[in-house]
Amino acid sequence: MGHDEPPQHQVVANDLRRRITNGEWEVGAKLPSRARLATEYRVGANVLQKAQERLIIEGLLEGRAGSGTYVAAPRERRRMVRARHREQRGGSPFRGDMAEIGRSGTWEAHSEARTPAPDGIALRLGIDTGELCVRTEYEFLADNQPAQLSVSWEPMSITGETPIVLPEMGPLAGLGVVERMRSIGMEVTTCVEVPRPSRASQAQANLLGIGLGDPVLVIERTYYTGEGRAVETADITVPDARWEVAYEFGIDA
Repeated sequence: MGHDEPPQHQVVANDLRRRITNGEWEVGAKLPSRARLATEYRVGANVLQKAQERLIIEGLLEGRAGSGTYVAAPRERRRMVRARHREQRGGSPFRGDMAEIGRSGTWEAHSEARTPAPDGIALRLGIDTGELCVRTEYEFLADNQPAQLSVSWEPMSITGETPIVLPEMGPLAGLGVVERMRSIGMEVTTCVEVPRPSRASQAQANLLGIGLGDPVLVIERTYYTGEGRAVETADITVPDARWEVAYEFGIDA
């Protein structure tokens, strides 16, 4: 194979994509076994597997444990509305967002306490570089499918000696930043969001089920008290192929 030729698995993926697009297999149809397709394309089983995995990431195929590989239903691109009232409903804003469009919102989270704030995060939080924070990684799911990612930072100078030091543990676990901070006397009054287009890293692609370099929207969000003190900042990553983000603003009379 020459240096300018694509790898075998990409060639096979391209041809399978063509056959699916041309309707050789309908939505919901089961593809022939990997062994049969590998023989048809005259490639090894590992090459065929990589080709199908590429199409699963793209959403053209879906694997069913113990059953085989099927043509997936086209993904619909849903609208994710970020509005002022999302912080006024109580409970998790994400769960409320999903409920409004008829989906079940869940998440998985992992927190690390006593994590030094890097330069950019420290600047956003108005603290010194290296000041200790709780860093939490989130994987948000809509109907058990990846919807968005988030990396959150909270200064331990605010939460360190309180029951809410870990966002997903304790009496207010999972209730959102606004309610948690209110419980320790920090009244959040402002949320600032800065959306920026980006491309998925390999780690983000793996978690979101998209391809390396696929378009994503990264939302830099920071919560402030009425005195202007930042209590939390986060980077929220939304896959562009599945979600469009809309902002809703109330108009004061």
